[in-house]
Amino acid sequence: MALTYHDKLLLGCAAVLALGMVGGGYLLGDGLKRARAADRSVTVRGLAEKDVTADLATWSISYSATGFDLPAVRAEIDNNTRELRAYFASLGFKPDALTATGAGVNQYINNGVNTITITQRMLLRTTDIARAQRAVAQQFDLVRRGVTLQEGSGMRYSFTRLNDVKPPMVAAATRDARAAAEQFARDSGASVGGIKSATQGYFSIEARDGEADGSSDTPYKKVRVVTTVDFYLN
Repeated sequence: MALTYHDKLLLGCAAVLALGMVGGGYLLGDGLKRARAADRSVTVRGLAEKDVTADLATWSISYSATGFDLPAVRAEIDNNTRELRAYFASLGFKPDALTATGAGVNQYINNGVNTITITQRMLLRTTDIARAQRAVAQQFDLVRRGVTLQEGSGMRYSFTRLNDVKPPMVAAATRDARAAAEQFARDSGASVGGIKSATQGYFSIEARDGEADGSSDTPYKKVRVVTTVDFYLN
């Protein structure tokens, strides 16, 4: 049976449509395959630690004098302040390293007797860590000078140059994360690609292991950061 021109035209359109559907199906399947491959990733954490030494020491010092006569109590606290300044001067601290941060006067009557207590607060601030350590180690000399420190007086050591160590530590943590990702990749027969996403994490500064006894601070610190990195897998 001979086909008319109209029948041939319809058959041609159907063939083109069929080829288009086949091609479209192939492209769609290939695209989904590529999408699944691109979505393959592994999330790992990387650790970086660095031992540092504090570069700032602050010592909050509180001492008091008690008596029954205000001028006498005030004279005692003034003498304690002079002895305190003399103590730090003997260690080589400059006068401006020690500053007054406040004072308080407390009066109470017991059995008709008026008792007066004056508390003085001073702050030592220095970047000379070795000298600060000597001041703490020899602080019993203050007792010999008649100055008794109140509970809560203690030296604090701080590391203030965190921004100087951040970039190399983040790089080290990222390298550590990539090493972990490569181990995962080897186990699964894949290879590690670029970074899909990353979170820097929180920097912490704590005493080195075994350096602090819980009752005193130490200038020897450990800086730690943990990064979370999502790597593509090839």
